[in-house]
Amino acid sequence: MSTLTVVQEQKCFGGRQVRYQHTSAVLNCEMQFSVFLPPQAATQNVPALYWLSGLTCSDENFSTKAGAQRVAAELGIALVIPDTSPRGEGVPDDAAYDLGLGAGFYVNATQAPWAAHYQMYDYVLHELPALVEAELPLSDKRAICGHSMGGHGALVLALRNPQRFVSVSAFAPIANLVNCPWGQKAFTAYLGEDQTAWVDYDASLLLAQYRGDLPLLVDQGDADNFLKEQLKPQALYIAGMQAKANLMLRMQQGYDHSYYFIASFIEEHLRFHAQYLLE
Repeated sequence: MSTLTVVQEQKCFGGRQVRYQHTSAVLNCEMQFSVFLPPQAATQNVPALYWLSGLTCSDENFSTKAGAQRVAAELGIALVIPDTSPRGEGVPDDAAYDLGLGAGFYVNATQAPWAAHYQMYDYVLHELPALVEAELPLSDKRAICGHSMGGHGALVLALRNPQRFVSVSAFAPIANLVNCPWGQKAFTAYLGEDQTAWVDYDASLLLAQYRGDLPLLVDQGDADNFLKEQLKPQALYIAGMQAKANLMLRMQQGYDHSYYFIASFIEEHLRFHAQYLLE
């Protein structure tokens, strides 16, 4: 018997855009996530690109705004889009937009009251892939991508688990969380005052120590109003140089932090991942 409940389903570019609900043992609550299954999934298992969204988003922002399905359908790549935090009655929240619901930061929280539910790192790394690969026509070939907070999550998950992902990309990632207000606030709440626990979730610090050849693509708009204070792509660039990493970091002139930016370059990201997903 399936542990997935279909909440909503539409035909899209010959494939299926589906929203599912399930009980998460890792997050200790009911969760929803979205999947685009390309037409090829009707007859064979297909590889998947995992998309991690940013602050205040759910699983629906990317599926409705990015315009990724057309190219994913052409390439035969599924899109798996988790929520950005645990949800539901009894799940702790904060009045601010950058902590609590919609702001899980893809970490495993260790501090009360967050630790009982906010285990998004393990959810994205283990529970969700195991679930969708068991119940949907997906292979175990995975890439990962994300935006802002989700770009941070994608880079951290891939750099810490390169055997799990064939490639990683990000739009405007929060690249150096230990040195920006968003990261310092979230890490203090979720991980505690001891900053030695923070380094495992900082993409720039992880990249500086990385010694593999995982393909990384990062796009950053130079008109992004969060660029200097929060995102700090220069830290990621310097770390990539230190590690001699397989990193392509592109500054895109005139683009901001919005989904218009993502929609403008998502096709290039999908084709980048297809090189490795379809090998």
